[in-house]
Amino acid sequence: MSGNSQAVHLPQNYRFSGDEVVIKRLGNAVVLLPKEDPWQVMFDAIQEFPESLQIEREQSRTMEL
Repeated sequence: MSGNSQAVHLPQNYRFSGDEVVIKRLGNAVVLLPKEDPWQVMFDAIQEFPESLQIEREQSRTMEL
């Protein structure tokens, strides 16, 4: 660590194709996302859920004006 910055060395199989990343802090975690298409990570993760997954939710009643 030099000054107020920190550096992280990524193993070869975790390297990004581009030269820049987006850095997000989520609680105590730090997430690196590819800068060229950060949303693709979310879309890829959604594909990992089985098609049979059913999520129950309560629908609130809408108010009529």
